[in-house]
Amino acid sequence: MKKMTNPFAGSNNVGGLYVKDGRLINERREGESGIAEAARIKRAVKNDRKINRIAEGIELAENKKNWRELEF
Repeated sequence: MKKMTNPFAGSNNVGGLYVKDGRLINERREGESGIAEAARIKRAVKNDRKINRIAEGIELAENKKNWRELEF
């Protein structure tokens, strides 16, 4: 029979917990329900899309400005 080994043996960070100066330090996020997590992710995605739209608009405006300055 194969002997089982601990996959976390020797690891300093397991699921947001780590040992510092002999004490267990909790670096995990606060408890959050699935609905709250989904709302947070949805808000982050919406914010990223908004930022991308603004950046694309600025880039298009700069391209138009450069196009108008060209002389043929």
